[in-house]
This record gives sequence, structure tokens and C-alpha cells, in this order.
Amino acid sequence: MTTRTDALTPHEAAPAAAPRRTRRLTPRFLARQLLRLAGSLAVLVVASFAMIHLIPGDPLRQMLGPTAPKELVDLRRRELGLDQPLLTQFSHYVRQLLSGDLGTSFFSSQPVSDIIGQGLPNTLALAVLATLVALAVAVPLGLWAAVRTHHGRRRGTETAFTMLTGAAVAIPEYLYGLALLLVLALGLGLFPPAGLTGPASFVLPVTALAVAPAAMIARLARVETLRELDTDYMRLAHAKRLPARRLYAVHLLPNTLTATLTMGGLLLSGLITGSVLVENVFAWPGLGLRTVEAITQKDYPVAQAMILVYGALVLVVNFLVDLLLGILDPKSSRSAATSREG
Repeated sequence: MTTRTDALTPHEAAPAAAPRRTRRLTPRFLARQLLRLAGSLAVLVVASFAMIHLIPGDPLRQMLGPTAPKELVDLRRRELGLDQPLLTQFSHYVRQLLSGDLGTSFFSSQPVSDIIGQGLPNTLALAVLATLVALAVAVPLGLWAAVRTHHGRRRGTETAFTMLTGAAVAIPEYLYGLALLLVLALGLGLFPPAGLTGPASFVLPVTALAVAPAAMIARLARVETLRELDTDYMRLAHAKRLPARRLYAVHLLPNTLTATLTMGGLLLSGLITGSVLVENVFAWPGLGLRTVEAITQKDYPVAQAMILVYGALVLVVNFLVDLLLGILDPKSSRSAATSREG
């Protein structure tokens, strides 16, 4: 009698569905995604210009003070080109963007590019670290919950998982930040309460940003894992009595990551924009504080640049997610292309 090995052959591993294959990005697919990105960026430029000019109030009057003479206000308005028609201002704004000039702050006279250059790395560091922490916690948690509750087992575990992750998603990030600040920083003194003074300064803001995304990804990972557990290749793997590590880490986990990684990429773009309030809670030297100041002070150049930067980051992240999804799940991009061609 021959002895069968515990390794699954290609034919046994996926009798009902072929294993997922990656694909190279075709020029047509890449060009289509780049065209979408360019169109979205163009809309973003128009929207940022229009939104700022729709904000009520006179920034020059606020900058020079309510007692400044009208002649001085009019002179400053002409110097900044704010007395020109909106179309002329917009064309000048676009020419500045194309030349890499984001303008100068009305209040600090500091180049806007310098303001962004100082704060953007710190904002991106928070968002990227929070996304990595969320994925590192959520994927194993979702897989564990799915295995524990498969076929309706352990109803108590399923109920607790659903309730806790649902509550975690419902609470805003800034409330997590306030709670962590009050308890761990001001109460126990375990972490710095504000600013960027070292690696320990990242712990509280990253945690505040990562809790809700981790809960959301864990719920998605559980659903994806439950779906894969009922496939033929997983039934065969169970029948061959493979070790748990090989069964779940080698055969199950890779097939559950497509939707999970896609959601992680989309959450990264949300964390970039959602970090504004958390940065204010911890006085983080990122773009969040400068964005709030620019909007309240009606500092047009800074506010326009912040809107552009946040919007462009979201669009670029979504673009990269689309490319990743096209590589990991060729069927989705192929079906999308077919529907457009039809």
C-alpha cells in the first residue's frame, strides 16, 4: 500500500476552482486607470478653487483687522490678484500649480510648499502605521473568529465578536484619542500627551486611528474566511488532516486576502483625511492642525493646498488599490473591462 503525503497536489488543492493567478498590468488597463486618475485630479482642482471662494467672509479684512482703512484693503487685494474675475484667478491658480508653486500664506508669508513639506511626512506616518497595525490585528482576529464559529459553533463567541467589533466601528477616532489621552497619558503618565518627541509619541495617536479600521477589517476577514472554509479545497485539506498552521496559514489565508487588502487600502485613504481631529487632540505636527487654522483664518492659499493634498492622496491611494486588485483578482478587472466595452 502506498503512503500518501500530507501535501496537496495542484489537482487536489482546488478541484472546483482554479487557484488564483496574478496578472501583469497590461498597457490598456494601466492607461485606463491613469486616465481616471487624471480626470479626478482635474475635478479636484476645480472643486478646491470653488470651495474656498464659496466660504463667506473677507480674508483680507480678517488678516488686516477690522479697523484697517478701505484703501489698504483694496491695495492688498490688487497685490494678491483677488480683485480680478474668478476665471482669471482660476487660470492663474492652475498655472501656479503646473509650475509647482502653491502660493504663500496670507498670515505667515511662508511658502505653502514649506508648510506642507513640514507636516505631510508626519501625517502619512500616522496613517500608514495605523493601517499596518489594523491589518496586523484584524486579519488574525477575523480568521480566528471564523474558525471558531464555523458551522454555527460557539454562538457566544460569534455574538461577542459581532458586538465588540460593531461598537468599535461606531465610536469616532477622536473619542478614542481623548480617552487614551486622559487615561494613559495624563492619568498614568505612560506616554507623551502631545507633540512628536520620539517613538513613544506614535503609540496613542496610532492606536486611536487603528481601532475602528481594525474592527471593520476583522469583520470582513471573518466573512471572507467563512466563505473559503466551505470550498472544496478546504474540505479536502481537512480530510487529509494537515497541521493547523499549514492548513490555515498556507492554504486558507492567501485566498482571503484580496478583499481584506483592498479594504485596507481604502481605509488608508480614509485615515489620511480622518487624522485631522486626532492630530488636533494630540497636537501632532502634521497637516491637521494647519488645515483647521487655515480654514478658520480663511487663509486661501494654505486651505486650497490642504484640500488638494488630502484629495490627491486619497485619489492616489485608490488608484494603487485598483492596480493591486487588478493584479490579485484578474477576474474583477477583466469583467469590468468587458462591461465597459459592451
